[in-house]
Amino acid sequence: MSLNFKLPGGYNVSTFYNVWRCISIANNKNDLKVNEEIKVSELMVIGPNGEQMGVKSINDALTLANYAGLDLVLMSGNSTPAVGKIMDYNKFKYEKQKKQKEAQKKQRETNKEIKEYRLSVVIDIGDFETRVRNAHGYLEKGHKIKALIRFKGRQMAHTELGREVLEKFAEKLSDVSMVETSPKLEGRVMHMLLAPKK
Repeated sequence: MSLNFKLPGGYNVSTFYNVWRCISIANNKNDLKVNEEIKVSELMVIGPNGEQMGVKSINDALTLANYAGLDLVLMSGNSTPAVGKIMDYNKFKYEKQKKQKEAQKKQRETNKEIKEYRLSVVIDIGDFETRVRNAHGYLEKGHKIKALIRFKGRQMAHTELGREVLEKFAEKLSDVSMVETSPKLEGRVMHMLLAPKK
């Protein structure tokens, strides 16, 4: 379908379409310059398949991109000559965002967190089982678990009860974890660290 008929005011439809595309896909200040946003007089043009098409004037480069039904994207404006590529800019942006998300996901996987669970000497069996289930899920995802008990008042005279609770917690999670740091008392807090099984 040809877009060469005239609009009122003498404007060409293909020119109007290119301006609209430029506005719709390049309104982010972090985006690359696209189509009519490019202000250099000439640039080295790279074709859609990575082929070098030589140094072209900006008008010739825009014509080539328009003819291919694609965008002219300024890849490097500081080099001499500047470098532009003919491509589908929306697809390029989508692929770039997809790669960024995958990189962030990998980074999250390498930076595993330590999830903290507070227990108590007199913890209710229902609360205990809920914490075990939650910790189980986190251990399966590769996170470490820090379980701790804060002793209040006279509970300090029976810290062995807190140790029993922590050891029971570790035992319930023994199918997916191993004890990295055994229960240790520091002040009024006893804590233990569980790591996921390899």
